[in-house]
Amino acid sequence: MATTLQPWESLEPALSVRQVLTLERVLAGEPEVVAGADRLDRPVRWVHVAEADDVGVMLSGGEMVLTTGVLLVGDEEKQAGYIRSLHRAEAAAVVLGLGRAFPAPPDVMRRAAERCGLPLVVLHRPFPFAQLTEEVQSRLVRRNFAAVSLSEAVRTTLTGLITAGAPLQRLLDEIARHSGCPVVVTNLAHRVLATAGERPAVDDVLRDWERIARQAGGREGDGWIRAELGGRGERWGQLVLCGHRGDTAAGRLLADRAAEALVLHRMLGGAAHSWEEQSAQSLLTDLVGGTVPARQLLPRARAAGLPVNRRTFVPLVVRDGDPARLDRVLRLLGLPGLAAELADGAAAVLLSLARDQDAEALTGHFAARLGQDGRPAVVAAADARTDWDDVPAGLREARHVADAVAGSSAALDLPAVVRLKDVHLRGLIRLLRDDPQVQSFAERELDGLLGLGDDGLLAVLRTYLATGRNKSRTAQLHHVSRPALYRRLEAIQARLGVDLDDFEQAASVHIALLAHDAQQR
Repeated sequence: MATTLQPWESLEPALSVRQVLTLERVLAGEPEVVAGADRLDRPVRWVHVAEADDVGVMLSGGEMVLTTGVLLVGDEEKQAGYIRSLHRAEAAAVVLGLGRAFPAPPDVMRRAAERCGLPLVVLHRPFPFAQLTEEVQSRLVRRNFAAVSLSEAVRTTLTGLITAGAPLQRLLDEIARHSGCPVVVTNLAHRVLATAGERPAVDDVLRDWERIARQAGGREGDGWIRAELGGRGERWGQLVLCGHRGDTAAGRLLADRAAEALVLHRMLGGAAHSWEEQSAQSLLTDLVGGTVPARQLLPRARAAGLPVNRRTFVPLVVRDGDPARLDRVLRLLGLPGLAAELADGAAAVLLSLARDQDAEALTGHFAARLGQDGRPAVVAAADARTDWDDVPAGLREARHVADAVAGSSAALDLPAVVRLKDVHLRGLIRLLRDDPQVQSFAERELDGLLGLGDDGLLAVLRTYLATGRNKSRTAQLHHVSRPALYRRLEAIQARLGVDLDDFEQAASVHIALLAHDAQQR
C-alpha cells in the first residue's frame, strides 16, 4: 500500500529557550542570559506575560514567562520567592525587561535563578512583549498543527494496512520509516517479539538488549521513547523507538499512534499466530535457511530470551508438532528453548542447555514427555553443538532426519529420539531423491504398481519392506489375516515381476520405493 506521508524529521523543530533568544524580534531587545546558561535547551511550550508575584500557581510547565518586575521592586524576599515559584512550576525560563522597575539585573533574582537552574534573561532595550508572544505562539501553533496532522495521517495509514490484512512486520516497517530509528516490540519480560529498521542499527540495539531495555524508560532524552501496549486494563508489551533523532514530543506522539495501531492489529487477530510465535518462527526459519549468517542472528536470539553464552545447543525437528504444545512441554520441564513451525508440517525446537547438563538425557526426557498426551510425534535430533555458528547445520540435519522417516514411523522400530545414524539407507536416498537417474530407477522398478495407481498394494509393500519382510507384523499393521496378506504379496510380485524372498531383488524394490516416497514428499 503506497503512502505519501512526510517524514517526521520534516516537522519544524520544537522551540527551545536558546532558539527563542535568536529570533530577530528578540535580538532587537539585546537579550543577555544572566543565570541558568546551561539550561537553554529547555523546550518552550508557551509564552506567558505575567507581573503577579504568585504567577507560578497559574503555570503548567514549559512556559517562558515575560515580566517587567514592577510588582517586585523593593522586596528582595518577593524577588527570590518569584523565582522559586517559577522553578516549582517547571517554567522554561523567565525574561525580565529592564527599565523603570529594574535598570540593571537584580542580584537577588540572579542568585536565586542560578541556584534553581532556571534560565534568567534580561532585555537591555525596551521591547514590546506582544511581539514576542505573537512570534512564538504562531510558531508553536503551526508546529502543533503540523504534528497533529501528521499524527492523524500516520494513524490513517496504519489503520489502512491493518484492514488490508498486512502482517505485523509491515506495520513496524512503516513505523520505522517515519521514525527514522530502530523500532522494537517487547513483552513485559523485555523479550523482543519483533523489530524494524535498518539492519545494522537494529543489531546494534539488540546486541546488549538485556541491559539497555531496562534503562530505556529513563533515557527519553537520548531518543528512547516507550509506548505501552495493552487494552481492557491489561498491559502485555511495549513499543520502543530506539534513538529517535527528532523532537521528543513528536516522537512520543508517533509512538502513541504506533502503539494504538499495534493494539488494534492484535485485537482484530491480524496474525494466525501470537507475536511470540512469529518471533521464534522468524529466527528459526532464518537459521534453518542459512541465508543469514548465524553470527548476525545472535543478537536476535539473545534479545528473544534464548541464553547463548557458554551453552550447549540441541537442534530438534518434530514432525506434526504444534509449536504451542512444544512450548508447553518446554515450560513444564524447565528447559530454555525456542519452538516454531516450519514448512511441511514440521516444527523446529532449539534447546539451550548449560554446559554441565546431559544433553542426550534431557532430549530423551523432552521426547518422552511429548508423547505422554497420546499424540505420538517423531522427534528428530542432531548432535549437540557448543558453537552457535554450527546451529544452522544442526537444524538442517535434524530436518533431514525427520523428513527421512516421515510417513514410515509406524512401520519402523524407531527410538524416541531419531538421529542420523538411525535412518541409514533411508537418509541417503532422501539426499539423492532429486537425481534424475534415481528418479528413473524408481519409476522403472515400481512401474507395475505405479501404472495401475493401486495405493493399497503400494502401502502393503512399503510396510512389508520397512519391517524387514516380517509377514506377521505387516498383517497386524494392516489389520488383515495372514492368508489375505499372502494373496496381496503374490499380486505385488506378479505385477513387479520380482521375487521378494530374494534378498537382492527385495533390496532393489525397497530402494526404489524409498526414492519414490522421498520424491513424493
